[in-house]
Amino acid sequence: MSEENRKIPQHVAIIMDGNGRWAQSRSKARVAGHKAGVETVRSSVTTARKLGVKALTLFAFSSENWLRPESEVSVLMELFMFVLTREVKRLHKNGIRFQIIGDVGRFSEKLQKKIKESETLTENNTEMVLSVAANYGGRWDITQATKQVAEKVNNNELSIDDISEQVMNEHISLNGLPDLDLLIRTGGDYRISNFLLWQAAYAEFYFTDTLWPDFNEDAFKDAIFSFDKRERRFGLTGDQIKNNPE
Repeated sequence: MSEENRKIPQHVAIIMDGNGRWAQSRSKARVAGHKAGVETVRSSVTTARKLGVKALTLFAFSSENWLRPESEVSVLMELFMFVLTREVKRLHKNGIRFQIIGDVGRFSEKLQKKIKESETLTENNTEMVLSVAANYGGRWDITQATKQVAEKVNNNELSIDDISEQVMNEHISLNGLPDLDLLIRTGGDYRISNFLLWQAAYAEFYFTDTLWPDFNEDAFKDAIFSFDKRERRFGLTGDQIKNNPE
C-alpha cells in the first residue's frame, strides 16, 4: 500500500527511552545518549510533519527523573535550553506550534522564561503541534485537572452534578488537540511509565526494542504505518465497526 493511501494517526505520542543504554553500549557517558537523542527528535518531527500527523507529543522528562544523578539532570536542563534556543526557531520556520506540558514551576526562572518565549513565538502556527512533556506525570495531570474543577465548584462556577468526563477533559493537558491515536515506546520496555494516563484511554500502543537514538525515519514510519492495520473498536464489536465504518 502506498503511503498516500494509509490511515495516518492524527496524534502520536512517544516515550523516548534508551538514551542511557545506547551510550553505555558504546562505552560513553549516559549524557552522550541524551545528546544523540536530540537528533532523533529532529528527525521524528520532520517525519511526522511530512506524513501529515497533526500533533506529536514527546515524553522528555518525567517528574520522577529528578531522582537521577545530578550531573545527568544538569545536562538534560542544558539540552532543554539548547532546544528552546536553537530548535524552536526551526519549528517556527516550518509552521509548527511548540508547547511544554507539565509542572514547569520547578525549572529555573531562565528556563521558564525561555519556555514562555518559545510558546509565544509559535502560538499561531498551524502545520503541526509539538508538545514536550517536561516534569510531567499522568497522575499529576489528573490531579491538577481535579483541583481546577474543584476550585470552580468551590467558586460556584460549576455544580458537582455538572462534572463529567468532558469537563475533566477540558482541564487535562493536550485538551485542545486531537485525541491520542498512537502511543510509541522505544527501548524495549512494555509499560507507559505514568505518561498520558487519561489521554491514552483508547490509544493504540506500539512497543519496539530499538533504542531512541537509533529510532530513525524508517523505524518511525514502521510505527506510524502499523496504525493502519489496527481495528479501533472503542467498546464496540468488530462486526459493528465493519457494518458502520464511519
